[in-house]
Amino acid sequence: MDCHPNNTICDWSTVSPAPMENMVYGDGHNGTKCFAEHIPEIITGSITLLVCLCGLVGNGAILWLLGFRIQRNPFTAYLLNLAIADTCFLLCTSAFLVIYHMPMLSCFQPEVLRALPLFHSMVLLMYSTSLYLLTAISVERCVGALWPFWCRCHRPKFLSAIMCSLLWTLAGVLAGLVYFVCDLSHSKHCWTVLATLCFLNFFFFTPFMVLSNVILFIKLRHRSWQHHTARLYVVIFFAVFFFLLFGIPLSVQIFLNFFVYINFVFEICLLLAALNSSINPVIYVLVGSCGKSRFRGSVKVALQRVFEDRADFQEMGETPVMEIPA
Repeated sequence: MDCHPNNTICDWSTVSPAPMENMVYGDGHNGTKCFAEHIPEIITGSITLLVCLCGLVGNGAILWLLGFRIQRNPFTAYLLNLAIADTCFLLCTSAFLVIYHMPMLSCFQPEVLRALPLFHSMVLLMYSTSLYLLTAISVERCVGALWPFWCRCHRPKFLSAIMCSLLWTLAGVLAGLVYFVCDLSHSKHCWTVLATLCFLNFFFFTPFMVLSNVILFIKLRHRSWQHHTARLYVVIFFAVFFFLLFGIPLSVQIFLNFFVYINFVFEICLLLAALNSSINPVIYVLVGSCGKSRFRGSVKVALQRVFEDRADFQEMGETPVMEIPA
């Protein structure tokens, strides 16, 4: 079946949308994108790159602290993996934007543009991993609040490591399928892959993440837990809130991009996703310094306050984090 660009009726089994082809070749068969024609996209991309650089600094500090300065526990194990996913997302986004804007700046299409599909899939991999890890954190905190005795006595010791490994593997398999089935071969099975990815992200992980936080919020509101510090829960709530606010639009755009591609919308969604991956270190510092009339410690001390919720770790049957020397 012949599918004309102006024809709104297309048989998916005959023609499969190619998002990377749209990104590289633009409108119709014109393969050149010049600077004057794409100033809004270039400005937005430049802002996104700046956000990525700032986010890399913040997430790098979190990686150093959680990786080398704080004793590992279930909560920090998830946060360490989340920081890794956010850091890789920012790196892949930066590389993607540099390659993506080359034709707009120079009016030619270098061979390096062939790497766009790979970075597109890497961005999708890191985005999905962040979503899955946030869901796991939310569900585990919810279970800890509802059944603290089980968490203290029966929680498997290596559950966090096993869950992180499984979630990374799941995200890798899905991103790999998108790369080989959709970005490279433009196969008719692309719809099946996208439908699976969409179902898992929107109708499984996201609802579980939201529901767990709603239950946790209600539980904390209706029970007097004066012995708990609230920092861990505040961190979770804000991380999930900003993911829903800034992260979800990119996932929607990635899915819709296989049907219709709008340059500027894609750029805005990528900027929002970069903000989402950069904001967690800010949340940790602000929450860690909250409740003090004047913040007298270092950023290191503020982060320690977030990760040392002793009552919460006692629920989980874990030891609290070690003190960080000033």
